[in-house]
Amino acid sequence: MDSEMLNRHYSLLPETYLFSRIAQKIAAYRERHPEREVIRLGIGDVTRPLVPAVIEAMHRAVDEMATADTFRGYGPEQGYDFLREAIAAGEYAARNIDISPEEIFVSDGSKCDVANIQELFSPDCRVAIPDPVYPVYLDSNVMAGRAGEPLADGRYSRVRYMACGADNGFQPEPPPPDTRLIYLCSPNNPTGTVLTRATLEKLVAYAQEIHAVILFDAAYADYIRDDALIHSIYEIPGAKKCAVEFHSFSKSAGFTGVRCAFTVIPREMETLRRMWLRRQTTKFNGVSYIVQRAAAAVYSPEGRRQTRAVIRSYMDNAATIRSGLQQCGHTVFGGEHAPYIWWQLPSGIKSFDFFDRLLDKCAVVGTPGSGFGPGGEGFFRLTAFGDPGRTREALRRIAAMTE
Repeated sequence: MDSEMLNRHYSLLPETYLFSRIAQKIAAYRERHPEREVIRLGIGDVTRPLVPAVIEAMHRAVDEMATADTFRGYGPEQGYDFLREAIAAGEYAARNIDISPEEIFVSDGSKCDVANIQELFSPDCRVAIPDPVYPVYLDSNVMAGRAGEPLADGRYSRVRYMACGADNGFQPEPPPPDTRLIYLCSPNNPTGTVLTRATLEKLVAYAQEIHAVILFDAAYADYIRDDALIHSIYEIPGAKKCAVEFHSFSKSAGFTGVRCAFTVIPREMETLRRMWLRRQTTKFNGVSYIVQRAAAAVYSPEGRRQTRAVIRSYMDNAATIRSGLQQCGHTVFGGEHAPYIWWQLPSGIKSFDFFDRLLDKCAVVGTPGSGFGPGGEGFFRLTAFGDPGRTREALRRIAAMTE
């Protein structure tokens, strides 16, 4: 095949996606040590089953698909009204935020939406991302040719990096005024920290001043335990004029294998809303009826009670990890309003070297911080999605290694 036919920007990406590289390392270790149980506190996948309210809704929907009178084929690309109305009521009206169903677009995952949204913007738009942060924000813009050339320090020449570290309380400063797309993630993946109201007010005001769009990833909002903290960027005055919000059922309701999410584009951004509608109706056939009925069940009283119980169990794991590492004398962040613990490594230790050491000595898997950006070097992410007993065993092994 003639190389001129291919998108050259793919050659500017790292050789493998972060979690693919980790999976290869785990597979090689298991081949060498088949007798050892590997405890995975790395990739952010859930382990608890779907709650009964969701399963019951799925069964009812399957039964509907079995008869001619209630069978459904193609659904609306932007989502069935019953789910969009449930989202508007359960996510927004419950917080006194006025978001209508017409502003909500149901999809098969926030990862897809966060990557696909950049299609609506010019390749010339400069992008700002937190550092460290979820790799898809950067990689999708590299693929689109918006990131520029890779630099020796792991950054890209046209990307604006907003430092989010312990020295600034994980609160990014506004990027340069030539920025047009500002990615935010709160609670943050990987640091597990939350943006304050003051930070978001400053960034929303700044985005309006420089005519930028904020792309706000709220995939972990249901893990916030303090109602005084911001769950939706639309709690900030003026945000509807400049912000798109992404939500997912993956971590809040265990839908990682079921696939359902939604994106909100307010009517105040009508041109963008219409473009996204056009994009979805052209490139997307919608989420299955069965899955959407399952997602709607999350907002029922029983669904809410049951999913919150699961979230509490994961946050109990987070507390176990956080306190266990602190008792060993380590500095950690996160784990209070998110299922991620951001472990600061001893000075001079590279995060991928520590990954290899932890796997070799403890058969425990985490995620190297450098995989989330240059600002993640020297840190290590652990997740709280594991089994409580295995989580405690992982901490016991880590404590023995670091004694």
